[in-house]
Formats: sequence, structure tokens, C-alpha cells
Amino acid sequence: MQRLTGLDAGFLYMETPTLHMHTIKVAILDPGAGEPASSLNIDFVREQIGRRLHRLPPLRRRIVEVPFGLHHPVWIEDPHFDIGYHVRRAVVPSPGGAAELDAVVADIASRPLDRRRPLWEMHVCEGLAGGKVGVVVKIHHAVADGVAAAALLANVMASDPAEEQGVDGGRGAAGAWQPEPVPGRRELVREALLDQMRQLVMLPILLLRTAANLVALFRHKRRADVTTPRPVLDAPRTCFNHALTEHRAFASTSLSLAEVKRIKTVFGVTVNDVILAATGGALRAYLAQRGELPAKSLIAGVPISADKPGDEPRLAGNKVSNLFTSLGTDEPDPARRVEKIHEVTREAKLMQELIGVETMQEWVQYTPPRPYAWVVRLWSRHRVAERLPPPINAVVSSVAGPRQTLYVGGAQLEHLYSVGPVLEGIGLNVTMWSYLDRLDVGVIACRHALPDVDRVAALLHDALAELSAAADERERASQIRGRTALRCNPVTAPEGV
Repeated sequence: MQRLTGLDAGFLYMETPTLHMHTIKVAILDPGAGEPASSLNIDFVREQIGRRLHRLPPLRRRIVEVPFGLHHPVWIEDPHFDIGYHVRRAVVPSPGGAAELDAVVADIASRPLDRRRPLWEMHVCEGLAGGKVGVVVKIHHAVADGVAAAALLANVMASDPAEEQGVDGGRGAAGAWQPEPVPGRRELVREALLDQMRQLVMLPILLLRTAANLVALFRHKRRADVTTPRPVLDAPRTCFNHALTEHRAFASTSLSLAEVKRIKTVFGVTVNDVILAATGGALRAYLAQRGELPAKSLIAGVPISADKPGDEPRLAGNKVSNLFTSLGTDEPDPARRVEKIHEVTREAKLMQELIGVETMQEWVQYTPPRPYAWVVRLWSRHRVAERLPPPINAVVSSVAGPRQTLYVGGAQLEHLYSVGPVLEGIGLNVTMWSYLDRLDVGVIACRHALPDVDRVAALLHDALAELSAAADERERASQIRGRTALRCNPVTAPEGV
């Protein structure tokens, strides 16, 4: 039995019939020319996942609520685990292209997970063109964030087909895990009260540290030259900033990681800055085409990992916070847009460091479960997001994925898309995972607000092309300045050479 952290439990409390707090991973597998598509059938996938369950602890656990909401729920090893329930078959309609698979993913994303079971599903999608197979994994955000999901992926796949065949270390059933009995009400209440008492002892220290961090933050803001956007106060309303329905729209595409890195180098920014600038350019074009481009820039929430370099690989839970930055949609010049985003994002990161990521995570430990969930459900049921300004406009996330080719069951991983949830008033999420030399992009939205989400995905290519052209122009200007400097200051060889 293991208690959820306040951060992990918060993703449970946020969930409503229209706000689904699961993430989606989409893997496109190619069995290869020598293997029939039928080799990757549902029975085979169930067998492969079953062999690896001892390496995938989050997939074995289900939640148990604490009576009266006295504390956050606990995880237990599910005594009634059924691999047949979690791994399911789906069929992609003809002609089995990307658009047809995206529609299947949208349908899967539109249904919440059953909390009576471990919080994940895997859908084996047959019928893709070229004999390929799509595997759609739906996993609750309370189970894992992007970093943990990447570590789980590493325990499922391998960089060599021969190595992959023995990924369970030859243990098979010998690596079996042990289910746990469901704890009784008395045990749950006793442990909850003991944990609450331990937390209360630590509260004075947390208060003092928070006060010190806030003082440092206010002093910094008085001296800062760059202003960061304020959630709610600075976010304009757009067509995708409304109350949610339960239905989702999904689109996928891929961008060149090498080109993103080239743009990063030319402008002296980060990969994440280029991703934000490309997203901002796509949304600027999309809203302008609709005649709805606001004068103020859109605001993005950017999930940032709190894992430290050198930390052990983490298979579960969340160590993440959010910073708020500009998408530069008020700036028509792509070069200036990416530079502005870099300035604002750098300042937002500094402010986050001053507040302290750990401090924010510790405060959510004190979230009261029942009141939190009750307020969120009322907010959703009465569609409060229609009457208030949006907190932010979109969530834009990036995750560093595998750099080597991966295999599972002898099949090669061709693409890996991922996307997080949309929220009340924030009906758009753009997530990019790097794999090999690409950025595989997943875009999800509330279907009612943004049914043509595939248009946003397509415009990402145009926005990246604009940034590429701006980088070319910057490089040409730099070369001209260099040649001019040489003409004005010729270098003479020293005597005797």
C-alpha cells in the first residue's frame, strides 16, 4: 500500500465527466517486410505486456479511496488484475491512413478510465495501411508524467530486436509480482490520520520557507526588465477557451528535429523556445484565417520536469510544475517572435526557481480531497468557464524521447505521439516527443470548440518553415557582416611567414 502524493492525487480530484485527466500515447509499429501484420495481434501484445508486468509496477496498481476523504487515496497491487480487460482490439477504418487512426484515437480519448481498475488501457489498432499496427495507450496522469512514461517505454522496448526478445531477462513468470489484499476501512483511516499528523508537524517549516521564497520573488520582480504574462488577467479568449464537452478531436504530425535545432542555434535560444514559436505561429495563422486573432498574445502553460540530473529513472508519479509564457501571437515577425518567447520564458523559469518547485509540490500535499473534487465538479457542471476569462490559452509540452530505433515483439517503432489532457477553459494541448530525428506531434482539443484540430497540426509546418526562412535570413546577414568586417579590417600576415 502506497499513498498518492498530493500532486498525483490532484489529477484525480480534477477529473469530471467532461474533463478527462488521462494522457494518450500512440505508437506506430512496423512488423517489417518479413513479418505479417497478424504477428502483432492482440493475443501477442497481451502476452508481451504480461511478460513485462514485473517491470511495469504502475500498470499493476489501482487506487483505493480513504473513507470520508480524510487523506489522499492509496495505491495497491490489484488482486483482481485482468490483462484481457486492459489490452483491447480496435479496427482502423479503410483506407487506414493517419486521419483514420487519429479519429480512432479521438474516440478512445473521449472516454474516461474506470477507477475500479488500474488506470490504463492499451488499444491494438489493426487495419493500418502497409500492414502497420497502431498501439494507443491511455494512462491516467495520476499514474505517470512524461518523464515516467518515457522510462516505462524503455522497459517495454529495446534498441536491438535480439535484445528485445529477452527483455524480461529470461524470467518470464519467475518475475511475477504479488497482488495485495484490499485494505479495510479501519486500516485506511488509521494510516490516513497518522500521515496527516506527520504533515502537520512539517507545516511550520514549509510556511517559513515559502515566506522566504516569496520575499525573494517580489524583490526580483521589482528589478526585472522582462514582464511575464499573468494567468487569467492577461489571457484573451479564443474559440478553444470555453467549457469542455466530453468529446475530443485529435491530430498527429511530425516535424524535423534537425531543423528545430538549427533554428535554435541561429537565434541562440532553446529547442523549447522554437517549439513555442512554431505553435504560436500556427495558432496565429489559424485564428487570423477565422478573423479571430486577438490583439494580445496567447499564453501557454508549459509543464516543466522537476527531476534533477543524475536522478534514478522514475517509473511512476509526477514531478512537474508549470510555467506561463507568451506564444508571441501578437508578433507577425517570426524572428522577433522566437526571441521574445525566449526572453519571457527565461524570466518565467527564473521566477519558478525563486518560488521553488519543491515548495509548490509540498503545498499540494495539504489539498483537502473532498472539497477540491466538489468545487471542480461544480465548476464543470455549471460551465463556469463560459463566464470567466480563461486561465491560459493552451498547454504546450515537449518531452525528450528515445534517440535510437526501438523494437517490441520484433517490430520497429516508427512513430511515437503523445498528448496530455485539456482543461476547463483551456481546450487545446500540443505535445511534442522527440524520436530519432523527428518531433512527433500530438494535438488534442475539445471537439465542440475546435473540430478542425488537424488544421492546427498542418499549420505547424508552415510556422516552422517561416522560422527556417527567418533563420536563413539571419545567417545571410551574419555572413555579409563578416565579409564587410574583413574588407574594412584586412588581416596582414606577420613578417617572415
